[in-house]
Amino acid sequence: MLKAFFQKKLPTFELEIEFSLNNGILALVGPSGAGKTTILQCVAGLQAPSSGEININDKIVFSSEQGVNIPIRKRRIGYVFQDYALFPHMTVEKNVMYGKPQKGSIPNKVLTVSNVLEMLKIEHLRNRYPNQISGGEKQRVALARALMTEPELLLLDEPLSALDQDTRSTLQQELLKLQVQWQIPFILVTHDLQEAEMLGDQIIKLDHGKQEELRKFDKAQ
Repeated sequence: MLKAFFQKKLPTFELEIEFSLNNGILALVGPSGAGKTTILQCVAGLQAPSSGEININDKIVFSSEQGVNIPIRKRRIGYVFQDYALFPHMTVEKNVMYGKPQKGSIPNKVLTVSNVLEMLKIEHLRNRYPNQISGGEKQRVALARALMTEPELLLLDEPLSALDQDTRSTLQQELLKLQVQWQIPFILVTHDLQEAEMLGDQIIKLDHGKQEELRKFDKAQ
């Protein structure tokens, strides 16, 4: 369960957002500069809101009223960046292992690198480097690294925007299957309304920091 209501002062406008998500995919859609990535960064802990509160699984990770701002490393959030942010000097396996949480930080941890590579059909790439794989494969590696953290929440910042249409369509279906399998909330940023409608159980349209709810269907836990 994710509940968030906060404001963030930006150079040209003030972002205001309020939403809750039990399960499924929340799609944030809107033009560049509308505040979509800022929302992800505030939820992740990369930026602090100006005011408000963010609650993940009944744990307050940010509260301006209570003076709480839990650092990103303690929020158990997977983050897939638009450019994937893979380390070029590391193999696929080592990139994925980089997402492994510190020993003892997550009880009953059962995931292995092989588990995640098999899940995303990239085990055969484990010894290759990022410059030796395709864009779609890089996206899977970035997802694998995020999943290795065993997150409570997965954030995806336009992860499919740089891909060709065929690869994009394939990975859209894989994201839907992955969410069903993983059973945690996903927040997806996109500027493509058609993609938002395909993937989003909830859709929020943003324009200069103001939100408009286009769809709300929250899957049961």
